[in-house]
Amino acid sequence: MTVTVPPSDLAPRLKGLNLNQIPVPNGREEEWRFTPMKRIAKLHELSETESSPIFTISSPELVRIENAMITDFAAADRISAAAALLSSDGKSITIPKEVVLTEPVIVETTSKTDRSVGSLLLNLEKYSKGTFIIDHTGSGAIALAVEVNVAEGADATVISIHDGDRKSVFTGQQAIKLGKDAKVHHVAITLGGDMVRLVTTVEYTAPGGEAVMSGAYFTDAGQHHEHRLFVDHSVPNCRSDVMYKGALQGQDAHSVWIGDVLIRSSAIGTSTYELNRNLILTEGARADSVPNLEIETGEIVGAGHASATGRFDDEQIFYLMSRGVPEVQAKRLVVRGFLADVIFRIPSADLQNRLIKDVENKLGNADPLFAGVFDEQ
Repeated sequence: MTVTVPPSDLAPRLKGLNLNQIPVPNGREEEWRFTPMKRIAKLHELSETESSPIFTISSPELVRIENAMITDFAAADRISAAAALLSSDGKSITIPKEVVLTEPVIVETTSKTDRSVGSLLLNLEKYSKGTFIIDHTGSGAIALAVEVNVAEGADATVISIHDGDRKSVFTGQQAIKLGKDAKVHHVAITLGGDMVRLVTTVEYTAPGGEAVMSGAYFTDAGQHHEHRLFVDHSVPNCRSDVMYKGALQGQDAHSVWIGDVLIRSSAIGTSTYELNRNLILTEGARADSVPNLEIETGEIVGAGHASATGRFDDEQIFYLMSRGVPEVQAKRLVVRGFLADVIFRIPSADLQNRLIKDVENKLGNADPLFAGVFDEQ
């Protein structure tokens, strides 16, 4: 039997396979060529049931929480497949039909050993609306598989925060499936960890779906932050809008952003755009940005992509200094405003304040350029 696979390194193509059928990558594959393989070696060695992370879930009363495993995960890489297959304590969280939540569902994840795997199944039934916050902290190495099912007419906000300590490793996949006229706003915030690698995939199952994908990362000296996206436009009249922003400082700070959008021949009426911007604050930092757009039909509303990596905008700094703001603090304000554009999309004032404070601490502590300028705004 011939299997047709989209021409993309991020296409979920491991569905239905067991781990013995998925080779351990060597780092030369396209989807792994930017990743420091030694840092995640223990996760590539996963072959049998591992310990699960600790999930602490707080939610409104109407939400259903059950123990359940993901049974048919559309994995994009071996670690994500392992997280779904080997997790022993998966959780299913469901917002019932036509329920509109006013408070978010908060899922806190922490590793309880030096290596653990976990899975989450997030469901929004027809015409429901709600926000999920997945907040990863702590230490150790964790692989997490998350499946998000957004049914017809439902509206989901999924916020994924990666703020583990400087020895932690986080990797995994969040696979989003959209029904007819369904909407999702996915926000990824990455500040902590020794290494973070997150793959986010979007699949449309019926016309009218809309995906807005936002991300912000602040990569410090020695950190590796990697975000990979695959948006698969396979049905008519759907929309996607991607915007990721990153700031980097310090020796060997490394960020990777890969944005793959595929518009299949059947996806007439598609509208899509993806944008990645990186701000390099000091010498020794590196940002890799690769937007990919593949179009198989000319009957679309619009499609485009853009990527830019650079240093401070001299005109912005000059303007602030001309208004009496010292140069160092002017640069700090520019960085804060650059990332706040994404952070302030999060519908939680407490969470916004926490993340902005984390950014401020990085600006104040990691490099002498910003030393001594931390204060509340």
